[in-house]
Amino acid sequence: MTAVDTKAPAEVRKFSLTTLTAMVVGSMVGAGVFSLPRNFALATGGFGALIAWVIAGSGMLMLAFVFQTLAVRKPELDAGVYAYAKAGFGEYLGFFSAFGYWASACIGNVTYWVLVTSTLGRLWPGVFGEGDTVAAVLLGSAGVWIFHFMIARGVQEAAAINKIVTYAKIVPILTFVVVAIFALKAHVFSANFWGGEPKTAGALFGQVRATMLITVFVFLGIEGASVYSRYAKKRSDVGKATVLGFLGVLALFASVTIFSYGILPRAALGKLRQPSMAGAMESVVGYWGTAFISVGVIVSVLGAYLAWTLMSAEVLYVAAKDRDMPSFLARTTGKNVPLPALIMTSILIQVALVITLFSADAFTFTLKLCSALSLIPYLLAAAYALKLGVRGETYDTAPQNRGREALVAGLATFYTVFLVFAAGLDFTLLSFIIYAPGTVLFVMSRREQNRRAFSRPELIILVIAVAGAVAGIVSLATGAISI
Repeated sequence: MTAVDTKAPAEVRKFSLTTLTAMVVGSMVGAGVFSLPRNFALATGGFGALIAWVIAGSGMLMLAFVFQTLAVRKPELDAGVYAYAKAGFGEYLGFFSAFGYWASACIGNVTYWVLVTSTLGRLWPGVFGEGDTVAAVLLGSAGVWIFHFMIARGVQEAAAINKIVTYAKIVPILTFVVVAIFALKAHVFSANFWGGEPKTAGALFGQVRATMLITVFVFLGIEGASVYSRYAKKRSDVGKATVLGFLGVLALFASVTIFSYGILPRAALGKLRQPSMAGAMESVVGYWGTAFISVGVIVSVLGAYLAWTLMSAEVLYVAAKDRDMPSFLARTTGKNVPLPALIMTSILIQVALVITLFSADAFTFTLKLCSALSLIPYLLAAAYALKLGVRGETYDTAPQNRGREALVAGLATFYTVFLVFAAGLDFTLLSFIIYAPGTVLFVMSRREQNRRAFSRPELIILVIAVAGAVAGIVSLATGAISI
């Protein structure tokens, strides 16, 4: 397929509210939900899980409201996370937001292939293991490029496929929740409630903190509708789709987690191989439960992979259109596909997939790294909304509405700062290892425009990023950080 002019075709089909909502749900309901029983059991008991979902649900709801508000207040900003960061804090931090969001999406897609091959490893453990064998990487690599060529056929066609897949993958998850409710054993749930941990505030805080990157991972994609706002039939549908999709997914995730504590003891849940939902289901209904959930895993993961690949390529494309990335990333095909951005996306996924061969726990590592990379884009978007609220930059002049929007944005900002703390130093430094080299693209863009590479404030940000990357590399080399 030959790349053509960067200008998109005049006639582009628009997405309805239903399709946008399906994009949000499809983005979030992927690998994470099927891993929740084990991941939460390793971190906390039932009470800690309840608190974790209240915190995560409240914080992410504030972020959902932030994206809803920004979609209405700033309709001219068409790239979601990236555009908000740039408008609020300048070109370099806007670039970081775009690059970080893109890298997070790519690493998230790697977790999908790890989970798919780990699921197949239930049938052929000697071949695929837990998604960490050479055969697993080869199969995942084949999937990467099959999807690449499918998406290259057209954005609208891929989005239509995603809508169908989104509906299909919800069925096994809802089935698991219903089975778990009827199979719930009161004495098991009671024993798991405190999880055998000391009943102290400090211990509980540590448990809840340990779940935060997990909850971030399963909620990634909440901004899906805002990223695709340029395709929306009505601008107001962007915010509606974000909130509707979030509320439905929150109820689903919390139900899967909490009801799992009534099926098996916490220690047994923690020993289940991923996808742990399959093992929990099998303990209730027998082997057919594993097969049923495994099919759901594959359908769900492939649907989410499609949505995330679309979104990540779109962010690179829009950043290049705004001249914050090299111009070659702004080229599109005759079917409005940002092909160079898509190629770059598939290449990073491929490279990261190969790196999983050297990880002790590929799924957990890529899950947490994906979450950590997303924190800067989310933080900058929330901080921009706070900035608008404090300044009163809104189309609604009612003081009480401005105050409410500022409060919501403040809570969202506080929540994302807490997430950075919960991520810990290790994954913060690993994120810098990815962020810092990405600056090369920013420099290329500035040179194309015959501009200075960095202003003085931007140089300060660059020094911080490079210092963090160096510290991360040294920590990896000395064994202080492991993958």
